[in-house]
Amino acid sequence: MNIPKITKIIESKREATDIKTITFHYPEEIESGQFFMVWMPDVDEIPMSVSYINGDIKGITFRKIGDATSALYKLKPGNKIGIRGPYGNGFKIQGKHILFVGGGTGVAMLAPAAEEAVKNSISSTVVIGVKNKSELFFEKRLKKCGAKVIISTDDGSVGYKGFASDAAKEILKKEKIDAVLTCGPEMMMKTLLDCCKNISFQASLERYMKCSIGICGQCCIGKGLRVCIDGPVFDGKTLKNVKDFGVYRRDSAGRKIQF
Repeated sequence: MNIPKITKIIESKREATDIKTITFHYPEEIESGQFFMVWMPDVDEIPMSVSYINGDIKGITFRKIGDATSALYKLKPGNKIGIRGPYGNGFKIQGKHILFVGGGTGVAMLAPAAEEAVKNSISSTVVIGVKNKSELFFEKRLKKCGAKVIISTDDGSVGYKGFASDAAKEILKKEKIDAVLTCGPEMMMKTLLDCCKNISFQASLERYMKCSIGICGQCCIGKGLRVCIDGPVFDGKTLKNVKDFGVYRRDSAGRKIQF
């Protein structure tokens, strides 16, 4: 598992501005919420949450923001990448009505969880929060699977004008929600946690990772928790005791970066 398996890209699809989905053949089983380490030879190896699960075909969805993701963005069908994993803990899909809240590219790793919930006859509402309509993706996919989709944009260019957390708060006031599953900006997720006093809560965290197997300690949060093996999905009870949740992360050198 800890040695990259070389596989060919099947499809490279543009989803929105600077956002792509890459699919590839990878027979290992994976749960929604888990992640891969994706290796681009001579460039870097980076963690990527799964965004597509279709038998032996898996997929990742990402934004072009740095050297590694820029290199990945340029790859075409037939090009080779290395995959190792899956790693970490996925989402627990439980309840009668689940609210999924994705901010930015966070909706990508929530999509398989929402599809699983609908498949299991669980009512699913998905809030997709983006800055503007040019960054919107997966709306059609989630509607097609049977989820109710609410769009929020910071500038009001489509759907609800405001943050995804604000749209989610309105839903929580009006509907009986059993669980909130979220991924996106940490301040957004912290706001949602504060709202979920008596509601099951799960959030996927992102931290700088090097090994992904709990050795290097680069992704530590709170008192010794490692995002790579204790997460990336954490429950609300755990996160309430993590003082740095929604406050800061660490860069590649270990320096604190305030949110």
